[in-house]
Amino acid sequence: MHFVLVYEVAEDYLERRGQYREEHLKLGWQAADRGELVLGGAVGDPIDRAHLVFNVDSAAVVEAFAKADPYVRNGLIKRYQIMPWHTVIGELATQPTR
Repeated sequence: MHFVLVYEVAEDYLERRGQYREEHLKLGWQAADRGELVLGGAVGDPIDRAHLVFNVDSAAVVEAFAKADPYVRNGLIKRYQIMPWHTVIGELATQPTR
């Protein structure tokens, strides 16, 4: 099942992220290498959110990722939300429907 992790970033996110970015990217790439994290990145111009798409069996995996993320642990993320995404169109859809 797909889940979308939506981060709402702090106002000073761009100024502060440098010191945590290497650890954040390492965590993300580890999840991607395990096949859990499909896509992730910042959204907006100016950036005000980030979206991370997971393909996992449980939202608990996504919750564990967020709690381990240095951006979350160090206040760069004001809040986050985990939402199930019922994908039906596309090669990666978990419930393809035509």
